[in-house]
Amino acid sequence: MVEVLGVPLSLILLLAGTGLVVAEALAPGAHFIVIGVALLVAGAVGLALGGILGAFTPLVLALVVLLAGAATFRFYRDLGVRNRVSGGQTSDSDSLRGQTGRVTERVSRDGGEVKLDNGGFNPYYRARSMDGDIEVGTEVIVIDPGGGNVLTVASLSGVDDIDRELERGRRQLQRDDEETEAA
Repeated sequence: MVEVLGVPLSLILLLAGTGLVVAEALAPGAHFIVIGVALLVAGAVGLALGGILGAFTPLVLALVVLLAGAATFRFYRDLGVRNRVSGGQTSDSDSLRGQTGRVTERVSRDGGEVKLDNGGFNPYYRARSMDGDIEVGTEVIVIDPGGGNVLTVASLSGVDDIDRELERGRRQLQRDDEETEAA
């Protein structure tokens, strides 16, 4: 077993990985999680298989760090934690204005629930209607995001084709702007 200052390398990796995972919990945002998980896994593998690996321990641990890091990175990339350009997250409540979705719980002036097409990590929002009740399954558009707590929505069945085309054009311009910012 390889040792650094009398401490097994596997234990050092395990402790460093644990520290980085804890740091990620204190400062979320996927800054430390990839390398933290990679070191944690490598340390655990090293402790479990340290006696079997012998002289190849550093090489095997390096390979485990690379594989675990790549797997963790792919998981977080697919989850969309850091990718602000995707439809997986909203940046602020104003970005909800003009979004479309469907009613999941009857919406009245007092309340209800909608699921937005691009509503972020959790696309379900409490909603109220501008006028009248909107039944389950009806397509709606967000008129006022209301700070993101309760959305004010209107049924798209009352919106004519010109308004739909204008909204589609606005969304395309917004996507183009986001792609430009990301580049």
